[in-house]
Amino acid sequence: MRAPAGAPAQERTLPMTEVLRTTIDVAAVRDRFSALKGDFAFLDAPGGSQVPDEVGDAIARTLREASANMGAVYATSQRIGRILAEAEQNAATFLGCDPAEVMFGANMTSLNFTLSRTAGRGFQPGDEILVSSLDHDGGVAPWLELAHDKDLVVRHIELNPDTTLDLDDLRSKLGPRTKVVAFAWASNAVGTVVDARRVCDLAHEAGALAWIDAVHYAAHEPIDVRAVGADVLLCSPYKFCGPHLGMACGRAELMETWRPYKARPAPTSPLGRRFATGTHPYELLAGFNAAMDYLASIGGIAAVAPYERSLGQRFLDGISDAVTVYGLPGMEGRVPTFLVNVEGVPAEEVASKLADAQIGVWAHDSWYSLNLYKRLGYADKSVRIGFIHYNTTDEVDRLIAALEATRGS
Repeated sequence: MRAPAGAPAQERTLPMTEVLRTTIDVAAVRDRFSALKGDFAFLDAPGGSQVPDEVGDAIARTLREASANMGAVYATSQRIGRILAEAEQNAATFLGCDPAEVMFGANMTSLNFTLSRTAGRGFQPGDEILVSSLDHDGGVAPWLELAHDKDLVVRHIELNPDTTLDLDDLRSKLGPRTKVVAFAWASNAVGTVVDARRVCDLAHEAGALAWIDAVHYAAHEPIDVRAVGADVLLCSPYKFCGPHLGMACGRAELMETWRPYKARPAPTSPLGRRFATGTHPYELLAGFNAAMDYLASIGGIAAVAPYERSLGQRFLDGISDAVTVYGLPGMEGRVPTFLVNVEGVPAEEVASKLADAQIGVWAHDSWYSLNLYKRLGYADKSVRIGFIHYNTTDEVDRLIAALEATRGS
């Protein structure tokens, strides 16, 4: 659907209600990122955020001063142990779970393959998995592959025309054979947010596990896994200024019933560590700890979320009706991620012209959300734009003007 119609961006004066107020000092934040020193505007946060210098410094320092493995009595090994314990505590604070429920992996998709295989050991032929039509394939493919191996049934929960999850369709598909309801809390493509508490409740009423892909949501809104009722939740720190890792938490009472895929001498406690399939990337965990310290120093995700939503609203208020925004037309029910096309200009050309204007966005076809792609209605590709807390109002305004300029150049 199109964003609200209006005058071309360069002729529009934003109302006073769009003057941004934030508790964070954006200029001071940007000074902590070498990547943000120049004129290039990184508006591609959905593909991965930029990283503050202290994160890279922590990774390098660990490689210099704590390149070891767990279990030895000497100092570098003990440092590694402290890094892992701190990472588990930081993840638990970020997600709202117990440190023993935290698991790390190479990335969300790899971790999801591991955990879905573990959960599925006891599934029987004909058992059903429900996945959302809003989902990134990292939240779908693990279940499809498990279904192929074990003769399970995977069914998709449909969407309403505005890209919100169709809860009536979910209710109709839940049944006695449903084992898992897996869904993305927020779409990596169009930014639509799902009522996770409601979906988890419906899953549990049917006796199924509630399994959340929070990769995109975690970068923009605070998480409390207990409050939402998830059995398993996964995310990726590289979406919120950390290194490339996968991170998950699982409900302890559930994980205690699972037999993990692991090397036999590997640790069996704390609980979450038994699901590690090999040596942890300790240097990246040190970078993760630095990223958590960075976020805490600016007030955490809860502090930056209103500012990010304001950036999104500024964008929506500023674009002309030549820019089609897919999905929800306003900031209600979404995070500041937008899939757009410019009338008469191919998406790849838009991305290329924006790059020439020192603005970074992507053009792609499916955005790895294969079932959503079928429903959006654009013929080839679209442009994805995503704001995060280090972006500025000036960058949003530059983007609006550059989008409009692509039509006449």
